[in-house]
This record gives sequence, C-alpha cells and structure tokens, in this order.
Amino acid sequence: MFPEPEKATFDIVINGRAVTADSSMSVLEAAEACGIYIPTLCHHPLLAPAGSCRLCVVEVEGLRGLLGACTLPSEPGMIVRTETPRIQEFRRATLESIIRMHPRDCLICPENLRCELQTVVSHVQPAPVPFVPGPPQLKEVGLFFARDYNLCIKCGRCIRACQEMRGNRALYFLHDECGLHVGTPLGASMDNAACESCGACVDVCPTGALRSNDQAGLPERTIKTICPYCAVGCQLKLEIKNGRVMQSWPDHDGPANHGQACVKGHFGIAQFVHSPERLSKPLIRQQGELREASWDEALDFIAIRLKSYLPEETAVVSSARCTNEENYLLQKLARVALGTNSVDHCARL
Repeated sequence: MFPEPEKATFDIVINGRAVTADSSMSVLEAAEACGIYIPTLCHHPLLAPAGSCRLCVVEVEGLRGLLGACTLPSEPGMIVRTETPRIQEFRRATLESIIRMHPRDCLICPENLRCELQTVVSHVQPAPVPFVPGPPQLKEVGLFFARDYNLCIKCGRCIRACQEMRGNRALYFLHDECGLHVGTPLGASMDNAACESCGACVDVCPTGALRSNDQAGLPERTIKTICPYCAVGCQLKLEIKNGRVMQSWPDHDGPANHGQACVKGHFGIAQFVHSPERLSKPLIRQQGELREASWDEALDFIAIRLKSYLPEETAVVSSARCTNEENYLLQKLARVALGTNSVDHCARL
C-alpha cells in the first residue's frame, strides 16, 4: 500500500489562540486537539458529524449567525470565538430545553461527571428549570446491558453507532403517541432485535440511558491491555477497583479495533477473570484423580513425558483463543524443540 500523502496544515485562531489544523478537521476537532473545550452531546469522534444538539455553536468572524463547530470545516485564517455572551445564552437556552424532561437525580448522581451530560451542565451552567416528566419510557435489563429511556436525550448516538460503526439495524428513532423516542423494530427486546450485544451503543451514550450491567461506581484506576479472547489484538481499557476488574471498554486508540469490541471482549472479561471455577494452579492426573501441583512440577512432568515420544509421534494443536505471539511460540516449540512439523490451529472460536 502507498502511504497517505501528508495533509497541508494551516493556522486558525480560536479565542485569540493560534491553532494548527488541516482541511480534514472540523473546528470542533481543531479545538479539541489543542485542549479547548466546546460542549456537545450529539458528537462523537467515532461517528460522522450530525450537528443535531446545537450545543457546539461558535461565532466566526466574517460569517453570519451561530455555526455548529462539529460540521464546520476548518479554513486558513479563520477567527473563531467559542464563549461569547451570545453563544452562552444560546447554549443555556438549548440545554435547559434538553434537561427540562430529564430526571433531576441524574444531574446530582454520585458518579459525578462520569456521564457527558453532567460535564456539559457543569460547563454551560443552565438556570434551574422545573422538571416536566414525559410519558414513562422503556426500562429493560438485558443479558449484558440495561436500557432506561427515561434518561435518554434523543441525541441519536446509539442509533448511528449501531448503523455506522457496526453495520447493524437494531435501533431506530420511532414515532408513536408518546412522541419521538429510541426503540427497536416492532418493539422487540434487544436480545431479539438483531442485536449482537457488542456494546457500541453503550460506549457512545452520553447519559445513563444505556449502561453496562457490570458498571458499579467509579474505578480506582484504568489500565490498557489486549483482549485475550482471540488473536485479533483488540486493545481494551480495564476499570479496576479493590484489585478486581469492574468492566472493560474498547480503547479508541486501539490500532486493531479502533474503539470497537465484540461481546466477549466488552462484557466477558471480568466474569472469567474472577470466576470461582477458573483454575489457578496446574493439575496432574494420578490414578484417575486430578491433584494440584506447582508449576515446576507440572512443567517437569510434561517435559519428561514429551521426551518419551519420537518427533513423528508428536503433533501440536494451538488455540484461536491465544494471541498471535503465543501461537508463534507454540509452533516454534513444535518445530525446534520437538522436531515435528505436525502443527494445527483451530482457527475458530
């Protein structure tokens, strides 16, 4: 493959500060790249810009009106302002209309600033508005995540993630006597609506409307790792608390998965890592019974048994659940140490 040509860069001015951008970047992306915060609820870096929430509006010198930063291409010499009194007034009015039908408990949730709506409210500082409850919306706990559309702000991220990122059609905007809301075809449960339980919708939801069943409080730390379920090499972020994995999330910077994960990597890590049925020590079978052994004893036992076979009597089968590196080492062990080329791989899960 030929390398992509370098993009020509130029400067734009945001809030009096020179910012480097290129023609592929929106004003929002240029601002985020240099640490300038512009509130938004419909935009997500893994999704195509929608410009529907209208919270990311900015003013550009020489252009009329308030413009959505997420859909506004960067151009050389632009002079952009993101926090004028006019912008702040518009944002407050827009956000007040969004939170008017949003439960107050969500805005004072003990998981402070974990959801994006809280972060936006903290920045915009809307005036207190009376809560106007709408018709009760669906609440459902599925196998891996829960839906509570009473917390939904109708940003459409979950629908776009399902369709754009996963190529699926499990979620839509629906119209009925309750008005516009997110739902599944024919009102089916997520488990029966062509949903693959990949969790992409959960990852992009800016509120608690879509929530992992594993999510329980704030983590003490987050670490990056590689998913152990297969050899694709998806990069995950594990949330750790009290020395235990709380939940896993696909990492946006993962070179193999680009913020995506399958149901196993997204929802199946904590369960098997801390499963009481998981073996923690090697077992050796003696007289028909399995007994615990040390690693040194088990490895010596295996080495002695392997020495009793000729290379033509030996074959090695590796696993698709191992990493590429582990499978490479196993075939090297077979060919170099055991002297056999009889190596197979169950290239399936």
